Amino acid sequence: MAKRKREIDGTGAAKALKSRRENGGPAAQRATTKEVAVRKKKEGAVNGQAVAETSKAKRQPDAKSGDEDTDLTTIQVITGSYERVLHGFAASIPRNLVTGQDDTSGADTDKPKVDFTDTFLFNAHASAIRCLAISPLSDETSKVTLATGSTDERINLYSISTAPPVASKLKPKLPSLHGGSITENPKNKELGSLLHHSSNITALYFPTRSKLLSSAEDSTVAITRTRDWTALSTIKAPIPKPQGRPSGDTAGPGEVPSGINDFAVHPSMKLMVSVGKGEKCMRLWNLVTGKKAGVLNFGRDILTAVGEGRFGSGEGRQVIWDAEGEEFAVGFERGIVVFSIDSKPKVKIAPLPRTKIHQMHYLPQPSESLPAATLLLVSTEDGRVLLYDTNSTSSSTTSETPEAEKSGKDDIPSSRLVAQIGGPAAGMTGRVKDFEIIPLSEQKFIIVTGSSDGTVRFWALDTEELGNDGADAGKAKGFTALQVGRLLGSYSTGTRITCLKAFRMTGKPDEEDEEEVVEKKSEASSDEDDDSE
Repeated sequence: MAKRKREIDGTGAAKALKSRRENGGPAAQRATTKEVAVRKKKEGAVNGQAVAETSKAKRQPDAKSGDEDTDLTTIQVITGSYERVLHGFAASIPRNLVTGQDDTSGADTDKPKVDFTDTFLFNAHASAIRCLAISPLSDETSKVTLATGSTDERINLYSISTAPPVASKLKPKLPSLHGGSITENPKNKELGSLLHHSSNITALYFPTRSKLLSSAEDSTVAITRTRDWTALSTIKAPIPKPQGRPSGDTAGPGEVPSGINDFAVHPSMKLMVSVGKGEKCMRLWNLVTGKKAGVLNFGRDILTAVGEGRFGSGEGRQVIWDAEGEEFAVGFERGIVVFSIDSKPKVKIAPLPRTKIHQMHYLPQPSESLPAATLLLVSTEDGRVLLYDTNSTSSSTTSETPEAEKSGKDDIPSSRLVAQIGGPAAGMTGRVKDFEIIPLSEQKFIIVTGSSDGTVRFWALDTEELGNDGADAGKAKGFTALQVGRLLGSYSTGTRITCLKAFRMTGKPDEEDEEEVVEKKSEASSDEDDDSE
């Protein structure tokens, strides 16, 4: 009650003081003060109306602005490096550049064709970043979860926005040494770290938005729930027995190379295949029960086909399923063996000239030009991305590996080489450490490649190019294969790239937040003017 009386007394005193000022003040001063207040209120109302009109126009774009938005494809690229830096940048690619109908006449020649914008830069780990994983995109939210694995035994988690970067008029342009634009998004933030493993992290994968699978060199695969980041279960692989120790080995007694190199989950989410260190086999796991389903040893014919000779490790480095789950590919150091669903060798891939294999991905969907083909893209040490058709074999009968030539046996047929992207034929010799495939339509794709020298290149791939000369492409070997893909642009990160992820940014720009800030600022300024009067 006392507080209420003080408020009433305060309001009464304010009214009395206002009446004394109005009755006792000069008439000219009162008129001037009133004119200033009215004018400022009108200006505030006009500013608020303009902000409301602009916000309404942005929320309800006309046909022209909608066409301008659809003519631009924005891709978010995330790179990990030896320098422990997690670098993210967005590439805005015009549609006419992807379709090959770019107009170079007029003033457009002075503008860059692909616009690059830095979005975030995190000092993520204490050692080199080894692998990345991104949760599936969803229409319900405009953010994804990014998981990073390193040799420091940690898994870092980040929340990344899927909205294309919008240049803010309220924030000043940040200076940069490379001259590029920087657009920071406050929604790109770190969530925390997971300490489930006791050794180097080797692979990460989001089968759904609610689960995260991670493997490490401690011979375990951990299944984590993303809602509260709790480890639900752990799949343990056996540690291989030592097969003999070379002279001069400084490893401790009883220590052998162990750990899971890679794993792949079947599209049905019920089966998983894993390959490990020191093992000449692959293991099948039942994800329903979490137990081992079987072990398939790599025979001498398989190891000979991929160049794993007597002194080779014979271990699988990578494994991947196709989109339909009908086959899977196991990658070795210098070759790949494709297995059918019954775990029988189907075809082999051994690039010529012999080179190391870094990454492999299946094309997300079959093309109309090659409806019966299952295309597997393979990146190599010499800067090429090779396209192989795993459903057809090469017409050549010569052996592709020295071991096969010595033994005289080459039972596994070779997959047909359809085409190549980049490489020495395009003037690029640096290794392609990792790459991603971004589908735009049934026939058009964007291939994002990351080299160890820090250069990220964007290629436009049209599957119609594969159907025209695909019949004769298998006869070409090595660097003489059909060259496809157009280089759209390149971006230098300045770091030695170890892994790369990319996705198409389809979220809605956060323009309404900026408009609310403008409205609040205009309202605050008008209130201050009224209080000053």
